[in-house]
Amino acid sequence: MTTARLPLFPLNTVLFPGLVLPLNVFEERYRAMMRELLRTDESEPRRFAVVAIRDGREVAPTAPGLPDQTALPEKGPAAGFGPDPVQAFHRVGCVADAASIRQRADGGFEVMVTGTVRVRLLSVDASGPFLTAEVEEIPEEQGEEADALAESVLRAFRSYQKRLAGARERSMTTSELPDDPSVVSYLVAAAAVLDIPAKQRLLQAPDTATRLREELTLLRSETAVLRHLPSLPAVDLTRAPTSPN
Repeated sequence: MTTARLPLFPLNTVLFPGLVLPLNVFEERYRAMMRELLRTDESEPRRFAVVAIRDGREVAPTAPGLPDQTALPEKGPAAGFGPDPVQAFHRVGCVADAASIRQRADGGFEVMVTGTVRVRLLSVDASGPFLTAEVEEIPEEQGEEADALAESVLRAFRSYQKRLAGARERSMTTSELPDDPSVVSYLVAAAAVLDIPAKQRLLQAPDTATRLREELTLLRSETAVLRHLPSLPAVDLTRAPTSPN
């Protein structure tokens, strides 16, 4: 297994390989991370690991709050994640490649990243200006019947999209969908309107076929629910928001 030490960016979202994600970076710990990444030669990938937060806050408190109004806000790279940050995160995440990092006049950054490979979180270091992590790459295994499952998932996904769009009688783009099973599995996992635990389960599935099987079950279940909620304006939920950090 390939291991690496990378900057760590915890988020209240799940990043999948192939998914493009915009980030609005304003906290100092993540500004420091972006400044460090900008020191990387443009010919080299500007990589960091993204993990979903299990227990903690994406944005650290900046003022006293409940229940103790006199408590000082936390500071430092691990603020909001408790005394042992690694326990606050899901252990499987994704490496992000920053295609563009643009600094604003206020010192924050607008960043566009693409997920590349899955990684397992081995340890977290909070001794620097931002979190870093030792991560281990997780190979993508196809599993049995992945090709046939991918075809079934794509059919179910088209049906699901039509139900999502039906509330506003708007067709959603389904042209040029991939035929590679692993790409299909990640695209559907990213596009489906699911909560973080469900998306995390899909990310850490042991192989592509297992992920596709779970997606097939989820898509059929969600489509059945949407069939009974024709007025649900769910099309808005399919637009991925900028993650505020």
